[in-house]
Amino acid sequence: MKVKRIEHVGIVVRDVEASRKLWEGCFGIKLGGVEENATRRLALYPVGDSMVELLAGITPDSKQTKMVAEGRGGLNHICLEVEDIDEALAELKAKGIPLLDQVPRIGHAGCRIAFLDPSATENCLIELAELPEGAGHHAI
Repeated sequence: MKVKRIEHVGIVVRDVEASRKLWEGCFGIKLGGVEENATRRLALYPVGDSMVELLAGITPDSKQTKMVAEGRGGLNHICLEVEDIDEALAELKAKGIPLLDQVPRIGHAGCRIAFLDPSATENCLIELAELPEGAGHHAI
């Protein structure tokens, strides 16, 4: 498995728009883009060759809304960009690492993503991402 870089660090926040004041106003980091689906909104902030991903639930039953309500907001996961996600998942499975996603699914900006079971990674949620062909590091 070839890990290319830390693609992003995911942070669960109460409100993406409110959190933008910190990242843009205090840190002076320019917004790379915003994405939304039926349950969550995310904002991406390029920092060097990596990004900070802010995630907020937009429905009362979304995973992120529940996490914030339970006091579990904040640092959520580390995403590693891999060259070939299918190869990476097969290798990790062969090494006995339990996977939350047995097959990749589509994540932000069309990336193919999969999460590892934190029980095997010292309670750290790790996401693997394979960027779409021809996409730059900060495509959204």
